[in-house]
Amino acid sequence: MLYYLFDYLDKQFDFFGAGVFKYISFRAGMAAAISLLITIIFGKTLINFLKKKQVGEEIRELGLEGQSAKKGTPTMGGLIIIAAILIPTLLLAKLDNVYVILLVTATVWMGLIGFLDDYIKVFKKDKKGLAGKFKIVGQVGLGLIVGFSLYFSDSVVVRKVDPTVQAIAADGTPVRNFEDIKSTKTTVPFFKNNELDYKKILPFLGEDYTWVIYVLVVIFIITAVSNGANMTDGIDGLAAGSAGIIAITIGIFAYLSGRVDFSSYLNIMYIPNLSELVIFCTAFVGACLGFLWYNAYPAQVFMGDTGSLTLGGVIAVLALAVRKELLIPVICGIFLIENLSVLLQVAYFKYTKKKYGEGRRIFLMSPLHHHYQKKGIHESKIVTRFWIIGILLAILSLATLKLQ
Repeated sequence: MLYYLFDYLDKQFDFFGAGVFKYISFRAGMAAAISLLITIIFGKTLINFLKKKQVGEEIRELGLEGQSAKKGTPTMGGLIIIAAILIPTLLLAKLDNVYVILLVTATVWMGLIGFLDDYIKVFKKDKKGLAGKFKIVGQVGLGLIVGFSLYFSDSVVVRKVDPTVQAIAADGTPVRNFEDIKSTKTTVPFFKNNELDYKKILPFLGEDYTWVIYVLVVIFIITAVSNGANMTDGIDGLAAGSAGIIAITIGIFAYLSGRVDFSSYLNIMYIPNLSELVIFCTAFVGACLGFLWYNAYPAQVFMGDTGSLTLGGVIAVLALAVRKELLIPVICGIFLIENLSVLLQVAYFKYTKKKYGEGRRIFLMSPLHHHYQKKGIHESKIVTRFWIIGILLAILSLATLKLQ
């Protein structure tokens, strides 16, 4: 909203300083600052409100050190994360941008699913929360919205540049013809000529059915990443910190792919209008950092499914928008490891129970962070080490810009 106001003031009245709102870097910095301030300033108010309403976490007895002390800690703190993402985005981003619209939709959509889950747990006293099938329906619903929008929207294009120089501009830069085209291409990391076209995955189906493959991939990614973030939210600060690292990484990809100069220099896909997502990403990072003010050990508030499902779903949509979904196993490596640890534990337990009559375990407990807690490692040390791994994975992800 402020973008349009200051754009009007700049054009009509040449208002002093209004032109600075044209710059992505300025608006991105403002988004991060506003988001951070919202979470820090209003976070305490939310915590007190949740305490007053007795919205406390019910702790399952898992035999973990310090677990009993967490009982009654306010949950549903994800509400402040959602507010801190949406408010700066609505104030500073171009609201007619298809990518911004999709991300705002994803934030609200996943936030509602997570809120329903927490509401049932806290107010209905049902520890199971929202039935798994309804969560899946919600995730699939978002997948359909995002998949159809990215595939069919005329605003979602990539720019194809003619390598032939047509002329030389006054400043000496070469002028080339270009065309914005619909494309189902995505990026394949670590490979030369690293692009994959979805229509070539099952060529016998024909191009008319490419959308089916694409939408199914989108649904799978959104479901997997949102569940991975949900699994990661088990100890103080782990999910928020990991999500912040991931969002910074994707924000860099969005900025580079949305700039014709940088994308040309790095020889990566140029996606018009994508750089507007940087405002959303910085708001996302600010929200995560601000939430850590109260969620770092010892946590004064938990994000609940309201926050974790939202963070995961939004990260999945961001990765799809910048066409880095095949890089998710690296970028979101922490989420992947946590998810796999649960799947492997359950599968191995069922297999050994069937074969030996007694279920056996790979880990002392899953998700993986609980395994290390069982080994006697303090949760703050576990979180810090996971963050370090997340940073290393982020660096590796960014390295793919030149490793091709």
